[in-house]
Amino acid sequence: MQRNHPLDSTRFYAILDTAYVPQERWVESCRALLQGGADLVQLRAKSTAPAERTALLEAILPLFADRVTPLVINDDIDLALEYPGLGLHVGQEDLNPREARRRLGEDRVLGLSTHSPDQARAALELGNNLSYFAVGPVFATRTKPGYTPVGLDLVATVAAWERRSRSFPPWFCIGGITRENVHRVLEGGGRRVVVVSDVLCAPNIAEAVRAYQAALAEV
Repeated sequence: MQRNHPLDSTRFYAILDTAYVPQERWVESCRALLQGGADLVQLRAKSTAPAERTALLEAILPLFADRVTPLVINDDIDLALEYPGLGLHVGQEDLNPREARRRLGEDRVLGLSTHSPDQARAALELGNNLSYFAVGPVFATRTKPGYTPVGLDLVATVAAWERRSRSFPPWFCIGGITRENVHRVLEGGGRRVVVVSDVLCAPNIAEAVRAYQAALAEV
């Protein structure tokens, strides 16, 4: 995978999160995300022990064997480095992105969470060290209850920067996004979204992903 913004065509970013998916439905849920058309999948297992996280990863790896869909690990570079081709996502308090890129090498996906204009601008200053960055939480979310929503203002700010730029990395809107409010994100300038609970808790995960992809295709 190229480091030069390989995710330009990516629109819907799914997170397979142990907070919402029990182990007995882990593979089934991941398969449904892919069948629905998720363009990028993150494994997030913050509260699990390393051995369990490894087992969860190995359970879903076969689903990606014949796909180009990137798989990234949340905040576990040691685990990422054990499996060729796996990417990494880090937060503001995790491993420094420049150090992460140095350790990962040039060819893996690396993303960063941002929660303010200053953090988003700092992400841009990282240049090709990052494959993408995310802004949020746009709305209140159970996934990140301790975070104050940034609202649509940050979305509009980053969208304005992108319009004025000749070259801009892929960026995603995250946090509290649902099928009922995604149109507000798109009207605010967002073009890519990350969704967790609204998809994972849906009666039909694949159908929920398709609904997002249909909405995103209209902008």
